[in-house]
Formats: sequence, structure tokens, C-alpha cells
Amino acid sequence: MSRKWSRVRYKSALLIYNGNAGQKDIEHLIGASVPILLSGIQNLSIHKTNRPGHARELCKIHGPHVDLVIILGGDGTVHECINGLANLDKRPVIGILPGGTCNDFTRTLQINQDIRRASEEIINGEEVPVDVLKVDDQFSLNFWGVGLIAEASLNIEQTEKDRFGKISYLLSAFRTLREMDLFEYELDIDGEKITGEALMILVSNGEFIGTNSLPFQSVKYDDGLAEILIVNNINLSLLKEISTLNLTQDIQSCKEIDHYRGRSITVLTPKDMDADMDGEVYMKTPSQITVLKHHFSILRPQYQN
Repeated sequence: MSRKWSRVRYKSALLIYNGNAGQKDIEHLIGASVPILLSGIQNLSIHKTNRPGHARELCKIHGPHVDLVIILGGDGTVHECINGLANLDKRPVIGILPGGTCNDFTRTLQINQDIRRASEEIINGEEVPVDVLKVDDQFSLNFWGVGLIAEASLNIEQTEKDRFGKISYLLSAFRTLREMDLFEYELDIDGEKITGEALMILVSNGEFIGTNSLPFQSVKYDDGLAEILIVNNINLSLLKEISTLNLTQDIQSCKEIDHYRGRSITVLTPKDMDADMDGEVYMKTPSQITVLKHHFSILRPQYQN
């Protein structure tokens, strides 16, 4: 059961923001959000990340001593913070404010993408239980993927990302597809063995990837189950729909795509393959993925059902 208040009040909170963001952008985001957040927080400590892994370290150090951790940044900053908090014995409540290119999990939580409105929704929000994917000894809040999705992330050009934002992922996917071959895989989903060849395997806890919603009504972040999407083959038309996750045809009747749900997923490939977690590529197969039900308590707007 989620709890609701007319105004959420916290004695102590930690705000972490991405120090790699543009100076003008971050000044705007901080200036717009902090006064609103202070209306519901007694003591707010603000920390800027200054190197890769810093957000994870800050969460490990300060997380046990605060009631609330607010993450202001994109999907990569959220991923770092989640990994810094996941193993704590005393995990604080989490608030996520959109400050990146896609901000996918804020979309899953239906948080407004305007920073002022998002801050109001967070500070007046409700705490809800949220699952997380444990991938070997790491954690992923939104998704884990191998194949096309990981290779496309690796092939994104920074100048292209800066200029085109989320469209850069689609452009990279088109480039990557020309060089990709099918890979063999063996899956174990809650004891069911599945083998075959694929261009991409995606395991999702969130509803959005690249700002677009997954084509499953069953996607829930609090049901203890992950969605497993296997893309067996692809053409340019299907790639466009997969890349924007906007399938016009019934997913169940699409021969190129298989869909499963599960709590425990083992992924084996003949050779180690790069794996993408929430847009960050630093792990490889084989992978053991377990859904940890209700592992976090995260704030979302109160007006949802």
C-alpha cells in the first residue's frame, strides 16, 4: 500500500546532480528545483558529481544517514545512484527529477518533464514500492539489454547526442544494424529453457526506453516480474518501430519478436557480449537477472490511481 500526505515532510535529504551537465542548464535546474524542495525538507545537502562513479559513492556514504535521496540528472546518474543505494541495510526514499536526455524512469512514474512541476510533484508526492533488476552483483532500475541495443549505445557519437538528443539512439541503431549478425543464446526464464538466434534481447522493469513506451500493457514496476523481449530478426521498417518502441502490429502475432515474463532470467551466449543497463554499457554476458520485488520506495505524483 502506498502512503499519501497533503505534503511530504523529510528531516534530512541529499540532492545529487550531474556535474557534467552544461553550466547554464544546471544553474537553471538547481535554481528552479531547490526552493520548491526546501518547502518540504528541513535539512537539504546538495552534492555535485565530478567524476564517473561519484554518484554511487555519494549514495553509499550519505544514503544511510538521510531520509530522502533526490536524483537530479539523466538515466546514467539514476543508474549510478541506484547502485549506490541498493545494498544499504537502511535505504532512504528516492525522488527522481528529470535532468538528462531521455529521463525514462521519470516517465514511467508519470513525473512531469518540466523541472518546477516535477519538483512540486515530488515534494508533495506519495511513496510507492518499486522493483529493481539485480544483474549479477549490479542493479538496473529500467532495463538490461544485449545485442542491438548495447551495440547502438556503444556506437552513439557524443556530438550527435548533443545535437539530436534521443534521435541519436535511432541513428546509431541504423548504423549498427548494417554490421550486426544474429547471435546464439540460451535463456532460462523461471526454469523454462529457450534457445535460438536473435539480434536483441531486452529485459525491462520500466515502461519507457528512449522516451517511448514499451508495447506491452503488462509492464509494471511493482509486480515482481520483468518483461523479456527477444527480437529474432529485423528489417529497416521494424527497426524503426523497435527503436521508437511504437509497434503498429500486435506484438503477439509478430514472428520476429517473442515476449515472455519472469522473475529469474539467466542469459548465456557462446562468447561474452556487451550488456546495456539503463544506457550504461560496462557488463558482459553470461548474466543472471533477478527481480527484487519492492526493493525501493520512490516518490511519484499523488494524483495517480
